[in-house]
Amino acid sequence: MNLSRRHLLTGACSLVLAHAALAGGAAPAAAQAVNLAELHQPGPLGDKILGSDKAPVTIVEYASLTCGFCANFHIQTYPTLKTKYIDTGKVRLIFREFPTRPAEVAIAGFMLARCAGDKYFPLLDALFEQQRSWASDPYNGFLRIAKQAGFTQQTFDACLKDSKLAGEIQQVALRGNEKFKVESTPTFFINGQKVVGDIALAELEKLIEPLLK
Repeated sequence: MNLSRRHLLTGACSLVLAHAALAGGAAPAAAQAVNLAELHQPGPLGDKILGSDKAPVTIVEYASLTCGFCANFHIQTYPTLKTKYIDTGKVRLIFREFPTRPAEVAIAGFMLARCAGDKYFPLLDALFEQQRSWASDPYNGFLRIAKQAGFTQQTFDACLKDSKLAGEIQQVALRGNEKFKVESTPTFFINGQKVVGDIALAELEKLIEPLLK
């Protein structure tokens, strides 16, 4: 992937983990022992959360902006998940950054989303939806999307130069890997049950619905 501006390399890191090998509709992995209290505890950077804290189901998602399977989930499955379950108070979604190769690109995109403040999720959605359009030129592609979210050239470049933020995003991923054995993207924890790979809506609903009864 060609990087047209050195600014985008600010967040480069050594964490480069393989994307999930599973395609859409992947079956859930075998349940693993996860400390729910620890899993749901935000790290130092804080979590980005959608939905009610009283929701009976909590989904923790680890994803990368450079992961095609993650983009597919956010384009194909997430919109219905949001309207049917998150917006109705049934599901709480905790989204966590897990940059995968090319890591410097994924980190840069996540940095912009963090810098967007309360526009975090709208910007994240745009980056996933337009992944194919910015993949060949991430700097200019990110700039175009960021300007639509209210960034100027100056605030865009300032965000990408924030090495502290870049390091904090790396720590989110490292914590997921070390504490919860996240090794690929996307990885979901549905009330603690680990599911690896892009999952179709029908399969996701089979996991959610029994938890609502």
